[in-house]
Amino acid sequence: MATKNKLNYYLTIGITIIISTACVTYQSKVKIEKKYSYNEQYEPLIEDLISKMTLEEKTGMLHGFGMFVSGGVERLGIPEFHYTDGPNGIREELHRHSWEPLNLNNDYATFFPTGSALAATWNKEMAYAYGEAIGLEARARNKDMLLGPAVNIMRTPLGGRTFEYFSEDPYLNTRVAVNYTQGVQNQNVAVCVKHFAANNQEYQRNSISVEVSERALREIYLPAYRAAIEEADAMGIMGAYNKFRGEYLCQHSYLNNQVLKNEFGFKGMVVSDWGATHNTVTAALGGLDVEMGTFTPGQNYNNNYFGHPLRDSVLAGVVPIEVINDKVRRILRVMYNLNKMNGNRIQGELASPKTTQTAYNIASESIVLLKNDNNTLPLNIKKHKSIAVIGLNAKQSQAKGGFTAGVKPIYEITPLEGLQNKLKNKATIRYAQGYEQEFEVKDNWRTPPVNTPNRALLDEAVQAAKSSDIAIIFAGNTREIETETLDRTSLDLPFGQNELIQAVSAVNPNTIVVIIAGGAVNLGICKQSASAILYAWFNGSEAGNAIADVLLGAVNPSGKLPFTIPEKLSQIGAHAFDSLSYPGLNGVVQYKEDILVGYRWLDKHEITPAYPFGHGLSYTTFSYSQPYLNKTVFRPDENINISVKVKNTGKISGKEVVQCYMGITQSNVLRPVKELKAFAKTSLKPGTEDIVELSVNAHDLAYFDEKEMNWVVEPGLYKLYIGSSSRDIKGTTQFEISR
Repeated sequence: MATKNKLNYYLTIGITIIISTACVTYQSKVKIEKKYSYNEQYEPLIEDLISKMTLEEKTGMLHGFGMFVSGGVERLGIPEFHYTDGPNGIREELHRHSWEPLNLNNDYATFFPTGSALAATWNKEMAYAYGEAIGLEARARNKDMLLGPAVNIMRTPLGGRTFEYFSEDPYLNTRVAVNYTQGVQNQNVAVCVKHFAANNQEYQRNSISVEVSERALREIYLPAYRAAIEEADAMGIMGAYNKFRGEYLCQHSYLNNQVLKNEFGFKGMVVSDWGATHNTVTAALGGLDVEMGTFTPGQNYNNNYFGHPLRDSVLAGVVPIEVINDKVRRILRVMYNLNKMNGNRIQGELASPKTTQTAYNIASESIVLLKNDNNTLPLNIKKHKSIAVIGLNAKQSQAKGGFTAGVKPIYEITPLEGLQNKLKNKATIRYAQGYEQEFEVKDNWRTPPVNTPNRALLDEAVQAAKSSDIAIIFAGNTREIETETLDRTSLDLPFGQNELIQAVSAVNPNTIVVIIAGGAVNLGICKQSASAILYAWFNGSEAGNAIADVLLGAVNPSGKLPFTIPEKLSQIGAHAFDSLSYPGLNGVVQYKEDILVGYRWLDKHEITPAYPFGHGLSYTTFSYSQPYLNKTVFRPDENINISVKVKNTGKISGKEVVQCYMGITQSNVLRPVKELKAFAKTSLKPGTEDIVELSVNAHDLAYFDEKEMNWVVEPGLYKLYIGSSSRDIKGTTQFEISR
């Protein structure tokens, strides 16, 4: 709580506010550090090694020699390089030359909450802790590069890999990506930020060509990559499967060479997604450094694009030797900076108390309370002695499923187990499955989920709800529905869940719906029928304990949505046009919404979603003062310092995310109404208040001028919005950017 003197100071100042370091702000136990940065002293050693290598040895380092390993040079003491799937946990060990698991008894790992769950914490320290924990586990398994984080923008909620990604907003993406990257790389493990770039759907992902304006590319789809490189020295970037403006991304010279390596100053390795390389010469000249996941008959890896064909292209004078040297230089640079060449590396921890505690902390802070009529939550166990727990997702493991890389966790607490652990003999739990996971199958291929209820299971659930004080339905998706290679065809809840929710709510007015999902789902029936709704994600090894603690009030929910939940799919910009905009037509998808992705589209067209970006309730309440600025006119290179007083006006402790949006009032170009530019999470006891301080550089208000190919800060009048979500605005003010 701020001191009396400080409060009086803020009340009496005029236009200028001097930012004091004396205010009490929320500090978690996690300390964000940037220990890692490229060491220039290694460069002469790298050049010396390159001078001693034969051409065959050089090209041998540029492609896989197994499923998750690329080549070294034993003669010169250069070891092989080992990769591991993420980004939500270290994948179990596979046979060197196939996707088959080795079935070991020592390759367990922690299942961490998925990407959208991490972003839902809106907590930069949690992002660092996540990276630190998964980095420790990667080192314990002797891995060199984690294939993550996945930072693609959630352009469409139907995207099959939305659960891996962070957000629909580029600023939230950057803050999570930077801190995640720092956490991982401080453990002597390289990140491989993916999937570069404009890889926003699974439909025809191996062939679809993305057409997007240069401005949207720069403002929406590239910021997380740029920030991870410029602020956190990311060591790896993964090229995506799709095409961009007609060219495959793993051989896209404009993006890989001009933008990534020249403009962003990327010093590390560009690694192909597995099987995403299509050419030898074009890929070599187009900026790809390491080809992975390509398999040739007889598993002669030297026949891969970057094997003997690349060697022969150099000998024929088609590919300059310096192009090869640069690729080797980048790989060695990563090896040296990971301390791989001297062996002085962090040993790591595997499924340790530290890493599993991190998984719990993130899971419990990610859960979003969407609705809470009549203070249904937290549960009053003294009043409600019997609970009907309904739904397959109450017992469903989410560590594996679908076609996406899974995790072999040493344990995974399901929601039902979490409630049983916490309640013990305090209340009676009646479990009913409620629905079954069933898919249509045509031509031996799984198609959309069956969406008609199983009447016997539904009737059993209704009976359980009738005879209980509280009914909790665990609905949503599974990892079979949200999966790599397949986009969803609908936002509707699957397996007849809407009918189940309606039927249970009709017999028990105290019905709570807990959504288990990674992306948005249609919550129309839930809003109408349920008294409370929680969004609980694919939340890792500790998911069940975290959910139980939020339901029972041991943890006050503080998660905020990292994406918009629409009333209907057409409210989303990507789906507001024809099929060319999504899923694409004749091999091309055109991003017609341009820069108006996510909430930007809804704001511009005055559309009210089911739940807006940044939304999330609490078991307590908060009041906000009007925001204050340190002055009212700023130069284009100055920092805009903002202060707002937040008070916990309820009866229990809670955390609040203060969100800062900004927008120009008049412009000569298309601009969003407002864009997220800063946020902070504060923790407050009942009756206490905090002065939350935010800072935005005026240059971050720039738009990208396609004609000049440069960033432009428009002079003029801007509006600042402080809110608890993108639509729950608590206060506004204005400021000017001078010429």
